[in-house]
Amino acid sequence: MMSTYSKTARLMQRGADFLGSETAILCGAMSWVSERSLVSAISNAGGFGVIACGAMTPDLLDREIAATKALTDRPFGVNLITMHPDLFDLIAVCEKHAVGHVVLAGGIPPKGSVEAIKGGKNPAKVVCFAPTLALAKKLLRSGADALVIEGMEAGGHIGPVSTSVLAQEMLPELAQDHLIFVAGGIGRGQAIAGYLEMGAAGVQLGTRFACAQESIAHPDFKKAFFRASARDAITSVQVDSRLPVIPVRALKNKGTEAFTVKQREVAGTLDRGEIAMAEAQLQIEHYWAGALRRAVIDGDIENGSLMAGQSVGMLKQEEPVAAIIEKLMAQCEDALTRRG
Repeated sequence: MMSTYSKTARLMQRGADFLGSETAILCGAMSWVSERSLVSAISNAGGFGVIACGAMTPDLLDREIAATKALTDRPFGVNLITMHPDLFDLIAVCEKHAVGHVVLAGGIPPKGSVEAIKGGKNPAKVVCFAPTLALAKKLLRSGADALVIEGMEAGGHIGPVSTSVLAQEMLPELAQDHLIFVAGGIGRGQAIAGYLEMGAAGVQLGTRFACAQESIAHPDFKKAFFRASARDAITSVQVDSRLPVIPVRALKNKGTEAFTVKQREVAGTLDRGEIAMAEAQLQIEHYWAGALRRAVIDGDIENGSLMAGQSVGMLKQEEPVAAIIEKLMAQCEDALTRRG
């Protein structure tokens, strides 16, 4: 594939070498969606699939990695949530399977976690999310091998700054000496060309792959994406400042309203001293996992959570993963060629 897209290949070289894949296109880890079928399809098509561990137990992750390996012999990664109570057991599962790349999401990696990933019998590369320049530098000093900078246009849990601003702020400072992948709101190859020219090692897309033919998401979930415009993907509202809920971007439905109600409930139990803060936050996380499952697996698009990025408006029909990657590469190459 890369021989056809020589300009793109040259700019993606560092990222592709790091990932061990043909292109430096990662698929963002989407809970319930980024599982064996989609992950293996993306890796087989020359991209880099990432399993979303989410709230999985070590046992479930063990089975998911084994099942993915049965479907692809190409590299793929595993995304672990830093606040998972069994984080170190999950790291051990990744090591057992010699997973080459572990992506840590959801805050500063806890003490010893980066060392555990890099120091085992099967050392893996560590990829972290960096919401600010200061944090990016800190993570690189603490052993992160690559960073993903993700703007607020993305689906799921998001930060407050847009992708274009993060890229301008961070790529000139970091991209020469470090591997930085850009994510959030990327739906076409023309945007990929721009970030590669700014020094990005590659890109990460989630929403663009959510409705691929190989995605196990329910047909009604996919239809909701195809009907949606960019402005339908809204961020959740935080009801109580003591319950710092990381905002989530999803398509507007009854589920988004229900989440506001759920936060009020949990804040009430916190007020009455019935639960501790950590438990309150865990309840919110579990709520999301359940709401996502209802939408993705059961197809309940009214009450479930339809996590989507603002690029959702560019999705019009179901396509095979290979066709999506091919299209992105062709658009990127065309944009780079036009610029001479």
